Amino acid sequence: MSILIVKSDGTLEPFDQRKLVSSLARAGADSAAAEQIASDIAPTLKSGTTTSEIYRRAFALLREHKKGVAARYSLKRAVLDFGPSGFPFETYLAKLFEFEGWKTKVDQIVQGHCVEHEVDVVMSKKTDKGEETVYVEAKFHNTAGFKTDLKTVLYVMARIEDIGNGRGMVVTNTKFTTPALQYGSCRGLELLGWEYPHGRNLHDRIDAAGLYPVTALTTLSNREKMALLSQRIVLCNSLTTDTRAMATAGISGKKAQLVLEEVAGLCVPGTAI
Repeated sequence: MSILIVKSDGTLEPFDQRKLVSSLARAGADSAAAEQIASDIAPTLKSGTTTSEIYRRAFALLREHKKGVAARYSLKRAVLDFGPSGFPFETYLAKLFEFEGWKTKVDQIVQGHCVEHEVDVVMSKKTDKGEETVYVEAKFHNTAGFKTDLKTVLYVMARIEDIGNGRGMVVTNTKFTTPALQYGSCRGLELLGWEYPHGRNLHDRIDAAGLYPVTALTTLSNREKMALLSQRIVLCNSLTTDTRAMATAGISGKKAQLVLEEVAGLCVPGTAI
C-alpha cells in the first residue's frame, strides 16, 4: 500500500522516491548521493508524514554531503525566509530581472488615467518595437501552502488597464489557484510562480541565474540573516563585494571566512544547476 504524504497545501499524494531523488539531483547532488539519501529516508516514512519533514531529513543528510548542495536544495525555504516583510522579495526579484537584461525600479508610484498606483517593481528595456515596460506585482508568502488567488490577478489587471501602457506580471514565491491561472491566461496577464510556468518558472530562473539569497547560506544563523536583510542585502554574492555588511551584522574573523567559502561554492551567477 502506498504511503500518503501531506503536501504544504494540506492535500495528500503517494510518496514517490523518484521525485525525492530528482529534487536532490536538481540541487547538485551526484546520482549516488541522491539515491543513497532517498533510500535512507524512504523506509522511515509513514502515512501522514509531511513534505516539510521529508525536506528537513533530506537537507540534514545533504548538508553532511556538501554544504553548497544543501543550500541549493533549501532554496524554496530560503525565499520563504525573506519574511515577514515582502520588501526583500521585491528587491530580490529586481536583481533577478536585472540579470535577465531589464532595468528595474522598486516601490514606484505610477500615475494611471484615474488614480495613482503603487507598483512593486517597474522594469523596462529597449526592443525592436521600442521601449517595453512591465509592471510587476510581487506576492510574497512566508507559508508554502498559501496560494495567490483570483482576487489578486483581477485587481492587478484592473491596475494595468488604468495605467494604460505596458503589460502586467504577478510573481509569487508559492503557487496560484486554478481560477487565477485561467484568468491570467485568458487576459494575457503574465503569471510567474515557484513551479509555473513549466520550464520557465521562478525556481528555474533563479537556478539559471545563480542568484541565491543570503537566507540560503547554511553558515549563517537566523539572526545574522535578518541583520543582512535589514541592510537590503538579499543576494549571497553581494557579500564578496560588501564586506562591511557582514561586519555590521556581527560576522567577522573565522566565521566570515566560512561564509565566504560557502558563497564561493554556491553563488555563481549564470551557472545553471
